[in-house]
Amino acid sequence: MKVLISIRSLEELQPALEGKADIIDLKNPDEGSLGAAVPSFIKKVKKLALNNLVSAAIGDMPNLPGTAALAAFGAAKSGADYVKVGLFGVTNEEEGIKLMTEVVNAVKEANSDVVVVGAGYADSRSFGGVDPLKIPNIVKSAGAEIAMLDTAVKDGRRLFDFLNLKELKNFVDNAHNQNLLVALAGSLRTEDLSIIKQLGADIVGFRGAVCSNNDRRKGVVTTDRVAKIMKIANNL
Repeated sequence: MKVLISIRSLEELQPALEGKADIIDLKNPDEGSLGAAVPSFIKKVKKLALNNLVSAAIGDMPNLPGTAALAAFGAAKSGADYVKVGLFGVTNEEEGIKLMTEVVNAVKEANSDVVVVGAGYADSRSFGGVDPLKIPNIVKSAGAEIAMLDTAVKDGRRLFDFLNLKELKNFVDNAHNQNLLVALAGSLRTEDLSIIKQLGADIVGFRGAVCSNNDRRKGVVTTDRVAKIMKIANNL
């Protein structure tokens, strides 16, 4: 299981690297759960991160396939190894597949080696979003490679507050049965690592838990917190 650490600035890159994160994820928490990273940030991190894998979020995307495709193309051209889109504005599978397909086509045109991540939201019922358990079907139908779950609203509630372990296991198994990888995030804590591992996820994502004061927006990523999570993950 790989550990993804989300950073918002070049100042946070060094702690993530020193803590030996598997994947450096770039986002802007001020713009939402999957707030987009700007191209110049992606380019700089890719240059400085050397051999580390770099992921870039392109936003909690409204149901605008063309906008999503253009953002995804830009992220791929800027050097991201993974391009991650939040399926925020779609309300059903059909809309999700259409948006994801445009994203995949754009990314692969920019660089066929870039991996595409389709992220749903465990709390989607609160804003009328697509059923999170439909995400693997959407991702597979669109030709993307990773099905992800996160939470849209960062109010202290976590992934497990919206989906129970049986539902999460069904999500993981459905994705794996379709030859997809699975990423899970959503205000996770250090003690959640063993549960995520047991569920069978391939990637687990953290931000708040590796930030000072556990604050994903005002806190900063610290080496000690990243290293602690990596040590636990590597010993599971």
